[in-house]
Amino acid sequence: MGLGAIDLNLLVALEALLEEKNVTHAGVRLSTSQSAMSGSLARLRRHFNDELLVRVGREYELTPLAERLLPVVQASLYKAEEALSLTRRFDPERSRQRFSVVMSDYVMTVLVEPLLRAIADEAPGVRIDFHPLVHGQPENETHLRCHDLMVVPLGYRLPGISEAVMHDRFVCIVDPDNPRLVDGRLTLRDLAEMPHAASAFGKSQTPADRQLETLGIVPKVQVSAPGFSVLPFLVGGTDLVALVPERLALRYEGFARCVAVPTPFPDVPLVEAMYWHHNRHSDPAHRWLRETMRRVGASLDEEPEAEGTEAIVDTDASHEERAFPELAPAS
Repeated sequence: MGLGAIDLNLLVALEALLEEKNVTHAGVRLSTSQSAMSGSLARLRRHFNDELLVRVGREYELTPLAERLLPVVQASLYKAEEALSLTRRFDPERSRQRFSVVMSDYVMTVLVEPLLRAIADEAPGVRIDFHPLVHGQPENETHLRCHDLMVVPLGYRLPGISEAVMHDRFVCIVDPDNPRLVDGRLTLRDLAEMPHAASAFGKSQTPADRQLETLGIVPKVQVSAPGFSVLPFLVGGTDLVALVPERLALRYEGFARCVAVPTPFPDVPLVEAMYWHHNRHSDPAHRWLRETMRRVGASLDEEPEAEGTEAIVDTDASHEERAFPELAPAS
């Protein structure tokens, strides 16, 4: 059957149906009624002589043919979008584009201010709607499709395209009068014995959590919060310790009663990446947004250390072996 014998808009409906595995959800995604979506599914079933979606219990699953069709349809629509965008132009000075970006509270704290300054200089009419990162979003392609960018730690297995934006490392924060703090340092024994204030990210672990697990330390979590930003305020006036990204810790010193000190183990890097759906990759406006995000992230990585941050560098590993030999990393 030639291309002229079928409505190519059905390919858009087919992609939505196969990705959502639900007629209602596919209709919402395409701003189409459920009855219209059901009609599209019926036409597609006749065309392929296959059910495509079959009910299993209360859910729908893809048939073997539908499983094979999905990547082909995704690639076809991506190429079509790429072809159609070749003649489009994006003028940031005149644009009134509105973007939707999802990011964690930590990224909002350190990245949004310089990003908005850059956008105000180059594209004063552009608007960005920022949305908080919530549990379950990074694993769901629907959320990736609904937003222009998601900025999350590198390593999530999102089905889209990703690129590193900014780098950081973890530090410990404690009340400046915490008796465990000796010469601006904490030991592994301290981290094993102190009560912790921790960020709750569902089942996900932070890189610092994984490092503690590698060292055989199970944190005694006394209080948890959804994100990093509130942790500096929780440790003030208490005996709690928290592991947070360094840039966030430095921003809150002076506002919250806390001090940032080096971790008693080698630096644990944190890489934040932007993720986007493949169907936005060739869009000129989206390319501009990614380039702006890339440029702002690079400027943060190139910033000289703020005054006083020299103390947040642990160059003496021997003190830990003396303080807590059973937890010291093997040489």
